[in-house]
Amino acid sequence: MRLTHCIARIARALPPVALAALLSVPACRGDADGRGPGTNPPTAVEPAAPGAAEGDAAPQPATHPPAEGDAAPTAPTGEADAAPTAPAPTGEADAAAAPPAGDAGAQGAAPSAAPTAGQTAELGQPAPGFTLNDLEGKPVSLADYKGKTVVLEWFNPDCPYVRHAYTEGPLKGMPGQHRGVVWLRINSGAEGQQGAGQARNQQAVQDWSLTEPMLLDMDGRVGKLYEAKTTPHMYVIDPQGTLVYRGAIDNAPLGRVQGDGEAVNYVAQALADLKAKQPVRVSDTRPYGCSVKYAK
Repeated sequence: MRLTHCIARIARALPPVALAALLSVPACRGDADGRGPGTNPPTAVEPAAPGAAEGDAAPQPATHPPAEGDAAPTAPTGEADAAPTAPAPTGEADAAAAPPAGDAGAQGAAPSAAPTAGQTAELGQPAPGFTLNDLEGKPVSLADYKGKTVVLEWFNPDCPYVRHAYTEGPLKGMPGQHRGVVWLRINSGAEGQQGAGQARNQQAVQDWSLTEPMLLDMDGRVGKLYEAKTTPHMYVIDPQGTLVYRGAIDNAPLGRVQGDGEAVNYVAQALADLKAKQPVRVSDTRPYGCSVKYAK
């Protein structure tokens, strides 16, 4: 601005010819637009993107796609990069889980061996193999009884349904009535649960004069493999190793027949059918009793 005033005063004092010579100097022309000498022309300002807040970074120019053969851009690293891990699955398919310590282990018995890997037990299919310890810590395997009919009974000595069945119900003396049939009782109750543990089951064996093997499944692996839900829950395996019956011991919980008709012992009926080399008439019934006391 000061130069402008100077030029104006000189212009009034100089003759027209001298004034024209002065204005032909580039340094004098630069001030004509108000920017001062040597100033570059203003740069146009890009309008803000719609919706952009004040203080947002200006949008970056679009980049060209990489040419064929260029390496693909690498994704940024960080917590968002990791794909979510599917939760390990929990419940009946957990048969291969590591066993927790239980009464048998505390008293020197060897831990039970893992059951055979595979799907859960299915009717008409080979019964899944397993190995469990008895009350003395001796391992007992289903494979030991290949070629024989086997009954699996899920057991809890403190369950009212089991107590009734062994004191005045259908299981009282029943194993001894079927010669040649292997009877395996399995307790899948976890440590600290009702009716679980070595000492409690040894007492039940004495009280009820039981002579068949009593197996401890305190980690619940075998119970879940067979999807045992109640005590009692019964399974019958034929001499070929096929599961041919699963369900209730009979149709009379606590001695009371459900519905019309007579009491039917489904396990005794299935054993009779196998002995007669006939198909099992009733192969699947709904079990009743106390829930199996699996670890929580």
